[in-house]
Amino acid sequence: MSKQTEIEAAVLRRLLKHLDDNKSVQNIDLMNLAGFCRNCLSKWYMAEAEQQGVKVNYDEAREFVYGEPYDTWKAKYQPEATAEQLATFNAKSKTGQ
Repeated sequence: MSKQTEIEAAVLRRLLKHLDDNKSVQNIDLMNLAGFCRNCLSKWYMAEAEQQGVKVNYDEAREFVYGEPYDTWKAKYQPEATAEQLATFNAKSKTGQ
């Protein structure tokens, strides 16, 4: 493994730890502010695994990102989105942001 790859892997682990340490930051908040969320990271992980010839399904990718099965994480940490969060998300979706 090259130094660059080691650094990139460490950065991903640090990002995932940061997200895990800040579970109160909801996926919809991430989407509204940054245009990506934990589920996006899961999809990117799955897509990159496929590029490397490794079969990873969406549930496995989400478990990697969330640190536990998604349904378990969701039940523990993800409340329903507020009307304001949904309105912001929908407005950004319509404008392509």
